[in-house]
Amino acid sequence: MTELASLTWTEVADRARRGTVLAVPVGATEQHGLHLPMSTDTDIAVALALRLADQVAGIVVAPVVAFGSSGEHQGFPGTLSIGQDAVELLLVELVRSAALTFPHVVLVSAHGGNAQPVVRAVRRLRREGRCVLAWAPRFGGDAHAGRTETSVMLALAPHNVRLDAAEAGNTDSIQSLLPRLQVHGLLGVTANGVLGDPAGANAEEGEWLLQRAGAELAGLVAGHAACRVFGGTG
Repeated sequence: MTELASLTWTEVADRARRGTVLAVPVGATEQHGLHLPMSTDTDIAVALALRLADQVAGIVVAPVVAFGSSGEHQGFPGTLSIGQDAVELLLVELVRSAALTFPHVVLVSAHGGNAQPVVRAVRRLRREGRCVLAWAPRFGGDAHAGRTETSVMLALAPHNVRLDAAEAGNTDSIQSLLPRLQVHGLLGVTANGVLGDPAGANAEEGEWLLQRAGAELAGLVAGHAACRVFGGTG
């Protein structure tokens, strides 16, 4: 068993004595167009953390942080955002609490809107002398709910993908959209919530993207020199 929620406290204590690392998936609950579920970022974060546990010995996967900084999506029903300050504080307090059992933590974030608060949280924690890493997948491709994320979700949870409802959104570059997006949010630049085009998405491409990202994450954790416990593949 690699999931913290499934273990008893005595099992956790036994693993901790052997140098266990806690992997914390950090996602979001936000719109992903007409065809992908609100849980898309969360599902991806959990999947990558579990793949890490399959590839590197001594990883325990924490329950997912399913709420993130998603204010730019607030114009779409169902989006639940706690904002950057709350994300930062949540992660700081979570890692401080975990340190009693898991002094080594890796944050696996799959939502771009969490990038800044995650970086700030890691800086604060490292200034306190804590061993914490942060990582996010670099899939490339469409910015939001386009071919890239659709392919990944077809590999992870095809039953949650409504391909018959998939349609292109705003396909302009994220750089050109950024000024309007920052002022008006996603709804100001895309009526259906998509930045990109899901056409051509397929599970094989999604699995390849996941394997590439998973290998990068495993390499980071297994090769991290600053925290000696990060090591050994399994």
